[in-house]
Amino acid sequence: MTNQDKKNSGVSIFGQSEFMTGIDPIEEMFALNLGDFLSENLISDDLAKKISVKSNKKERLINQLSELVDLYSSKNTLCVLNFDRKEEIAVYSSIAKSIVQMVEVEECRIFFEKDGKMTLLGNSANDNSDLRFNSSELLHNEVISKEGYICFPLRNSSVPIGAIEIKNNEMLDEDFCDVIVSIANLLGTTITLQTVIEETHAQISDESSTEFDLKKLRGDLTALIGDLCDYQQNFVEALATAVDKKGQYTVSHSRNSARLARGICAKLGLNEKTTDLIYYAALLQNIGKITLPEKLFATNGKLSADELSKIKNHSNVGVNLLMNINFLSEVVPYITYQTERVDGSGSPEGLKGQSIPLGSRIIAVSDAYCAMTSDRPYRKAMEKDKALSIMKDESGKKWDEDVINALSQIVNK
Repeated sequence: MTNQDKKNSGVSIFGQSEFMTGIDPIEEMFALNLGDFLSENLISDDLAKKISVKSNKKERLINQLSELVDLYSSKNTLCVLNFDRKEEIAVYSSIAKSIVQMVEVEECRIFFEKDGKMTLLGNSANDNSDLRFNSSELLHNEVISKEGYICFPLRNSSVPIGAIEIKNNEMLDEDFCDVIVSIANLLGTTITLQTVIEETHAQISDESSTEFDLKKLRGDLTALIGDLCDYQQNFVEALATAVDKKGQYTVSHSRNSARLARGICAKLGLNEKTTDLIYYAALLQNIGKITLPEKLFATNGKLSADELSKIKNHSNVGVNLLMNINFLSEVVPYITYQTERVDGSGSPEGLKGQSIPLGSRIIAVSDAYCAMTSDRPYRKAMEKDKALSIMKDESGKKWDEDVINALSQIVNK
């Protein structure tokens, strides 16, 4: 089987032996981890060869680090980190406003440590006062509350580098609290990752850097990227649970739909990366249509007044920014086109058949089936066989026939 054949079948070339060292277990582990972290469309033979034994160790380390730095630089994670202060305030204020909408609290403020002081960078209201919690409290607690305020520290390892402060006179629901914890972890890890990336840039350019220095940086980067992936999934799952609670589902509809979508992917023989993205999309589909202004998130330079205004006023921009961390924005097309029909009579663009992204076709089926077979406040759940029969009747018109066949195999096993 050629590399292209393996890629087409969903086998990451980072799991193949022809380019692996076979000697250094750290090299092998790095290669396999990198294969997990990268999007499938970014994996290439050239990148695999860069970590082969054909180059000397230091050169190979520099190649590996260069790839990681490029893929996980701020332009591919949270690009706002390169904006000036005015733009940072607009962006983080949008995230703060989105947190207010997501978890239904009164106010939200986001602080980052700058020059030894917690500086306000995001604000859902007009409260410009200092953080109400001291550094000792941030250091020793995961969640802190006092006098109607709740604080969620952002950390670099154990060191506080920021905080999300919430104003809410009532106790915050545990599921909503989990959403904010996941955002704090995501932001803290992303900011720490960018700091390590800046250090890596300097070490790569420094001819006096030793193999030990480069290996340490590689270990730090891969560990942070692993944490970022974990926190990203935690955010998606926590947000999905909060949305289900708002939608008054008596069970975790989003999680059930996502698990079913994953099962359909398995029946269709899809690769792990695609399956993960479809799983995320199924979790996130009920937060509403996500319109990602990609130009804004691809910008590393100065924003125009119009672009800055869009960031301030876009209703979903905070969620979009958080989704843009670590390639999660790839799920957006799956969510956008899940209301299309295979006969071309759906929305938003009337796409037909194979023109509809496969992920959209899968989550449309999983979402509908789970909704039909779940209790809601206004109706009882439908019997599984009846729901499947109804969906089979519309196979080839509303639903993709292959996806319905995969669903049938799962339901009837």
